[in-house]
Amino acid sequence: MQEILKKALTELKPEQKKVKEVEEFLIKLNKEIKKSKIKATATPGGSYAKDTWLKGDYDVDVFVKFDLKYKTQEISKLLEKILKKFKPIKLHGSRDYYWVQNSLRFEIIPVLNIAKPNQALNTTDFSPWHVTWVNREGKKYKDDIRLAKKFMKTQGCYGAESYIKGFSGHVVDILVIYNKGFLPLLRAAVKWKPKVIIDYYKKVGKNAEFILNKSKIQGPMIIIDPVQPERNAAAALSQEMFDAFVSSAKKFLEKPSDKYFEYQETNLEQLKKKGKLVLVDVEVPEGKEDPVGAKLVKAFDFIAKELDEFGVVKKEWEWDKYKNAVFIYLLKKEKLPDTYEQPGPPVAMQKETIKFKKKHKKTFVKQGKVWAKIKYEFRTPEELLTKNVFKAEYLKDKVNKCKLKKN
Repeated sequence: MQEILKKALTELKPEQKKVKEVEEFLIKLNKEIKKSKIKATATPGGSYAKDTWLKGDYDVDVFVKFDLKYKTQEISKLLEKILKKFKPIKLHGSRDYYWVQNSLRFEIIPVLNIAKPNQALNTTDFSPWHVTWVNREGKKYKDDIRLAKKFMKTQGCYGAESYIKGFSGHVVDILVIYNKGFLPLLRAAVKWKPKVIIDYYKKVGKNAEFILNKSKIQGPMIIIDPVQPERNAAAALSQEMFDAFVSSAKKFLEKPSDKYFEYQETNLEQLKKKGKLVLVDVEVPEGKEDPVGAKLVKAFDFIAKELDEFGVVKKEWEWDKYKNAVFIYLLKKEKLPDTYEQPGPPVAMQKETIKFKKKHKKTFVKQGKVWAKIKYEFRTPEELLTKNVFKAEYLKDKVNKCKLKKN
């Protein structure tokens, strides 16, 4: 097992040149802040600052910490002026923040430089404190956090976004540090039964369900945030994602393998042998990952429901987190018959029967009811999708465009 973990780690650490790019960007950004004569400092955040960054995962959080004298001002607007030279993309949140894209994508977040919890005006003001906490309490566990994050990503249960409802990066940090490593976390997880309560500083413990906001403790796990003890850091976690992690932990411990640290691509050739395979290319609108992802899930489920007559056996979707997504549907039927039978009212209900017969051309009586033979308008999934579903009003605000993809 140790050999598997060692090998996985060698493939998880980012290249040094990427680290250098971040450092160079921070120097440029702090120069612009100085020029603006605004009292603020740009500092790295997230997994980069915690030294738990994963190779290939090149979104970098940057906090611009504004002096408390700006607490009555809109610090998002001040940041926008500072970033003008970088041609940022504005994103809306509890405070507007910005993307700057080059070979890395920098997510630049305005925060107040707070020294005490009561100085915070927004939950993001606490984000730099999460970094400080991990760097203080988790010095020995940086590689373990990397392993846990990659494991959860490949098993599909990482990400607190509303369209995933999995384990957030902050929750992974806490779980690894609390359990003193990646393997101890897995061994603990196989014994978990909802509701799991984790309190690093042991200040709240079993009283969590009485102290915390009731709406935030409905999930399978309560993790007292070591930085904000009134908050459940795992409030977004769903039962499905909790179960997925526990199941993967059991399987890995029973039979360790490299594959748990590798993304398993959907084998389209294998799926083709099991039924009718339909692939949909989706052009994704620009925007913040969470709301865009939520729209994609709705579009994905809507198309699946519309394909119901063909018998949806399996459905999956892939998204590069930028402009492109692919919806994959495995269907039982390649083609529908010419007609289908629709039941109407009992023959004894004369008025309703007359109405039903007027509405439908071909009717017949079976088992005491009047039935209609109705022609399918679209007999193949391709026809249904291109001539009807892709044009649906419901999809217009969810995706830019859908088209069939060859397979």
